[in-house]
Amino acid sequence: MSEDRRLRALREQLDEAGLRGSFLVRDLATGEQVGIEPGTPYAVASIAKVPLAMAVLDRVRRGELDPAERLEVGPGVPELQERPGPPGLGRFRHPALVAVDDLLYLAVALSDSTAADALFRLVPPADVASYLRETGLDGITVRHPVAELTGTPAERLNTDEAHLALRLAIEEGTAGGGHAIAQLDTSRASTATATALVDLLAALWTPSRVDPDVAERVRALMGLNVLRQRLAPDFASDAARWSSKTGTLLHQRHECGVVEHADGGVYAVAALTESRVAASVQPHAEATMGAVARALHDLLRAG
Repeated sequence: MSEDRRLRALREQLDEAGLRGSFLVRDLATGEQVGIEPGTPYAVASIAKVPLAMAVLDRVRRGELDPAERLEVGPGVPELQERPGPPGLGRFRHPALVAVDDLLYLAVALSDSTAADALFRLVPPADVASYLRETGLDGITVRHPVAELTGTPAERLNTDEAHLALRLAIEEGTAGGGHAIAQLDTSRASTATATALVDLLAALWTPSRVDPDVAERVRALMGLNVLRQRLAPDFASDAARWSSKTGTLLHQRHECGVVEHADGGVYAVAALTESRVAASVQPHAEATMGAVARALHDLLRAG
């Protein structure tokens, strides 16, 4: 089967799962790559925590931040604490003192949004965006702290009405990336393309303008990611290490990461998707994301 036919079959597989997606897989040794609509921008939600961590660690490197400094983090919002969602400081009922270095772990490995916003108070979104420009990483915008992601219609409805917020997310977008929900509007949200995310991963895993110590720490944090229901089942094994970061917002599910094979092969993978199914829990969508990403990887690896 030709490559074009294989890519067409993968697009059909996404469509059958109710998904539209942007994917890219790149061999970090050769630069060869294969993808599906890799230049389409998406609101990236928690994936923005990776450039945040890079910017914070760069200030630590320069002596402008003390990684042992402890910050007081307030308790989570009571009405959101009882809702299903990721673990972290937002579930705490009382203030806590947490070191900057530990906030980095929580923000990247656990995708703790409260920890991330404590770091955003030290390095605001505009400064993270400046850091990305300084390191030559284009195509990624960081416009707001993570707390803004909890201001969608989903948080204003009861949990048994979540399908209404999802239906709004599905139906109110425009072909140009605009959206009635600000957090999904690519002109107002933190955004990236699959290509830009793979460029970022390449800068972390290969020599680049990113400081080597910063890159090493971020790689380690991504290797500790506990959210492993999307791409990890198709990439992690006894013979392959998978390091990644996920992002989730309403009907959108994303992940970007790097697979390091025991035989020395290293591939960067980015998968950005949105669903047209108004359901909060979609294991089939998660499985399809992984299957499509793995198929692209195998197509590239086979040469």
